[in-house]
Amino acid sequence: MKENTVHELARLSVSLPGELLAELDAMVSERGLPSRSQMIAELIRHALAAHHEERQDAVLAGTITLIYRAESGRVRQALAQTQSAYVKEVISSQHVLLEDDQSLEVLLVQGPARRLRSLCDALRKLRGVQQIELVTTTALLPPLHSHGASEAGAPARTARASR
Repeated sequence: MKENTVHELARLSVSLPGELLAELDAMVSERGLPSRSQMIAELIRHALAAHHEERQDAVLAGTITLIYRAESGRVRQALAQTQSAYVKEVISSQHVLLEDDQSLEVLLVQGPARRLRSLCDALRKLRGVQQIELVTTTALLPPLHSHGASEAGAPARTARASR
């Protein structure tokens, strides 16, 4: 059974110019959030993720969102070739056709910040790519299966003797 974890909350007092506070309150209201605290926590998470992106050795998870023209199969083939060079970082991809011969592709990625930026740069250089954005978080995906690893609780496989 999974143990319930309680996140300890800490209080923070912040002084802001009145105009900035009014803009924050408007944002909280427009997004339908229950409190300023929730909005401020989200903004801090975004700032922390951006800060961690700057560190070359930071391991991050996130998405890369691409919009591209799919006038021929060449763009999709080039995307696939580029992604295959980053097979350790690209966990999955989702593709959907848009209007006007455009496509939207979202890649789920995890890896060192420098590799994720390098992947974005490589994708950005492809002819037909119109927009690209990397969004990251410091929360990581759970460990994925590795070749030859057994599932938790399953009996370990033993190697057969060669004949």
